[in-house]
Amino acid sequence: MKEDFAKRIEHLRHDIRRHDHLYYVMAQPEISDQQYDRLFTELKDLEKAHPEFVTPDSPTQRVAGQPTHGFAQVRHSSPMLSIDNTYNADELRAFDARVRKILGPNTEYDYVVELKIDGLAISLRYENARLVTAATRGDGVTGDEVTPNVRTIKSVPLVLHEKKSVPEIFEVRGEIYMPTSSFTALNQARAAVGEPLFANPRNAAAGSLKLLDSSITATRKLAFFAYAAGEISEEVADTHWDLLQAFKKFGLPVNPHIEKAADIDSVIKICEKWDAKRKDLPYQIDGMVIKVNQLNLRETLGFTGRAPRWCISYKFAAEQAATKVLSIEVNVGKSGIVTPVAIFDPVALAGTTVKRASLHNFEELARHDIRVGDTVIIEKAGEIIPQVIEVKTDLRPAHTKPYKPPQNCPVCSSELVKDPQGVYLRCLNTDCLGTLNERLIYFAGRDQMDIRSVGPALIDSLVSSGLVNNFADLYKLKKEDLLSLERLAEKSASNIISAIEQSKHQPLSRFITALGIRHIGSQSAEILANHFGSLDAIINADIETLETLEGIGPILAKSIHQYFRDPANIKVIHQLLAAGVQAKHTSQKASSALEGKTFVVTGTLQDFSRSEIEQAIKDNGGKVSSSVSKNTDYLLAGAEAGSKLQKATELGVTVIDEEEFKKMLASDKPKQKKPLREKGLFDA
Repeated sequence: MKEDFAKRIEHLRHDIRRHDHLYYVMAQPEISDQQYDRLFTELKDLEKAHPEFVTPDSPTQRVAGQPTHGFAQVRHSSPMLSIDNTYNADELRAFDARVRKILGPNTEYDYVVELKIDGLAISLRYENARLVTAATRGDGVTGDEVTPNVRTIKSVPLVLHEKKSVPEIFEVRGEIYMPTSSFTALNQARAAVGEPLFANPRNAAAGSLKLLDSSITATRKLAFFAYAAGEISEEVADTHWDLLQAFKKFGLPVNPHIEKAADIDSVIKICEKWDAKRKDLPYQIDGMVIKVNQLNLRETLGFTGRAPRWCISYKFAAEQAATKVLSIEVNVGKSGIVTPVAIFDPVALAGTTVKRASLHNFEELARHDIRVGDTVIIEKAGEIIPQVIEVKTDLRPAHTKPYKPPQNCPVCSSELVKDPQGVYLRCLNTDCLGTLNERLIYFAGRDQMDIRSVGPALIDSLVSSGLVNNFADLYKLKKEDLLSLERLAEKSASNIISAIEQSKHQPLSRFITALGIRHIGSQSAEILANHFGSLDAIINADIETLETLEGIGPILAKSIHQYFRDPANIKVIHQLLAAGVQAKHTSQKASSALEGKTFVVTGTLQDFSRSEIEQAIKDNGGKVSSSVSKNTDYLLAGAEAGSKLQKATELGVTVIDEEEFKKMLASDKPKQKKPLREKGLFDA
């Protein structure tokens, strides 16, 4: 009898895997959702009745288990390499010329051109055709094991097809991404409960994959494309194109738009085609990846210090869109600065719908002469921050007038005062609700107290309802207070209270930053915490001592001293401490790998947020500066580095990228020789 159950269970698993592949990979479903649900329910019921037959690769095991307390580290069997970038056709031709020079004029080769999916690189290790480990790219050598989360992704096969043809060890590299429709739905759901929105689908995919509770990952509707191989116990192809065909045969999803190109001119045409068509795709791409097709030639071409010579990325220019300015609003910031904001017709841009963009200050607004009714060109700086880059004055309606800055605060009606520098207008009313909202948003932000789920919408509700009037009031909130707010469910209220409780243990430097003292950011707060070692010592420091600190100086010293001489500020700080906020200094360093080195970080980073990379520098003994000077040791440059890169070049400052930075951190780790087949000839 048990044998009959075992056979039925295996038959159901086979059927469900087949239908998963047809639905999620091939987009060719053969049965209705109801029929699929019946098969799945039958399998689940049988496994519940006969738990001895449950296996890790059963389709039912995609459903997440208990939350984990962290991620184990996995050393990749072959490095997950980075790729050098190009930005125009001339640079692509230069890449081809380098390939031709190394291979010789008589060597025949072609290219494979792939869409560069904007997601998160992943390594899937299959043993005997079964998924055993999934790991993020990490630093390229070591990544986080995220197997439980990856198991929830329906397009990732838990068991490969054609088992007899699959090598015993088969490591697949690819991209986990979030489709645009899933991203839109996720942000709408987060907005409804006042949670902070994800900036773009890439951030959403990365955040979803690194959740400690895989049951939440399962709701995020992530997807996967395979594009390369890591360690393989036996060869399956002589060319990259044939490797991708083997992936398809084994049931792995491969992007359907991958093309072969006979020469570099064909490559350029394919890149230009997809630059024009990228908006039509159901997911975001930020460029193309071009690879030499012949695997044996990759060994000849080899590697530079950090990237393969047989592969290059072609990055698209920042996406732009035209729209019409409907109005110009003014916002009040945490320090009382009043900022003009352009409100325009909603327009799709780089994966999100954009409706507004900061105009920075009223002098900038006047310089560009942006008017209500104007047609403007906008783009996202670093694919994240919308900005107006051009005014189409030839399309300007006849009736428009130059914008006049306000004389009074839009929130409290107090008279606005111009800064001594003459750039900013400021509201000096300490009781202004506009500044309170912004100060609370900043206080709770990720780089300050990091109170998850407490975003602008929730803070607006808390302030307008009278529940919160200062920082300390956040720590007095009870679940019942939150449930009294409109549209806030019990689970969300519990999550918020939990997040507030967890935030009590932030280090002293973050606490000082969170207070929002004028001119004091994370770097200055770090200097104060490292020098004084305690909150009391900072509060009681005299202005002369503050002025002598390297990196502080007279202006910052005056601002710090004035803040801590205000009885209202001290009262709130005492209330925060009484509520259990620790504000303790932690001076432990991860290593001394960067001891005595000064870094400047610029441009858009791929694998770190700005705050993460700055913290990594500090944790390993380095210093972070905001500007390039002769005292700068390294400029860590991401995409679109701009003027700082130019200045660093002029001063002879060493310029590094993220991969070189990771190697600096890992320089004391033991090196491990790899056999030729594991040196990344397949991977990219």
